Amino acid sequence: MNTTAGTPIEIWFQDEARVGQKGTHAYIWAPIGSRPLMVHDNRHTSAYLFGAICPARGVGAAMIVPHANTEAMNLHLQEISTQIAPGARAVLICDGAGWHQRGKQLEVPANLTLLSLPPYSPELNPMENVWDYLRQNKLCARLWDTYDDIVDACRQAWNFLIDDPERIRSIGSREWACVTL
Repeated sequence: MNTTAGTPIEIWFQDEARVGQKGTHAYIWAPIGSRPLMVHDNRHTSAYLFGAICPARGVGAAMIVPHANTEAMNLHLQEISTQIAPGARAVLICDGAGWHQRGKQLEVPANLTLLSLPPYSPELNPMENVWDYLRQNKLCARLWDTYDDIVDACRQAWNFLIDDPERIRSIGSREWACVTL
């Protein structure tokens, strides 16, 4: 990492979520003793929502792809790099998924540095909370007929999130993830 004193550093969190016809249920409020109805689809079409947030700035970057792999991760890294403040450098905190591994195939832009979380520690990645929030509020209890319907739902859910910078700050802020001088 080539930086100079005074270069602004941003902390970003990244993860991906599978969204599709075989979705998950969310907890909902209901009278004690009742069993509210919930839709469930047994088909298997899905899309992957690659997302990243910078809680300090209240911004995010995302893309929706049919597969989670190194090629998709490279495209996502390029998208994140376009959202970093001009002249700044970002530390991108991500889990240890196979497509996040540094090597010949992963192309990390010059203004990004990847930092892997320890294995089996999703509680350290606020993007897990983002996915929970979007599933609870925008992506659960829905049936989609086509892949395009899934992509459209992902797009609407992500736009709902990034249209409110305070929501990103609230969900994504961590006391230990800050840069101070």
